[in-house]
Amino acid sequence: MEEGQVKEKVREVLQTIYDPEIPVNIYDLGLIYEVNILPINNVQVVMTLTAPSCPAAQTLPVEVDQKLREIEGVNDVHVAVTWNPPWDKSMMSEAAQLELGFL
Repeated sequence: MEEGQVKEKVREVLQTIYDPEIPVNIYDLGLIYEVNILPINNVQVVMTLTAPSCPAAQTLPVEVDQKLREIEGVNDVHVAVTWNPPWDKSMMSEAAQLELGFL
């Protein structure tokens, strides 16, 4: 699989993972800051959470790691959680903002 195909599959998988407190997937919420496809289809994800005290802080990054490893052709996965910049509502997709009544 080519890098572009892997990146598209990663995006599709990330859109199936939901923050347990908000009925929107983590990709559209803007929690995914970076997706890099490195040589031999190693996937590197930099993500954040809605708040440091988020109850999903322990589970969401693990779920991202596990689901991305299931993509055919992916060799290895590294998920890094960052708090910089802090997440806010403006990072959400327009569709997510509409769904949650922010627009």
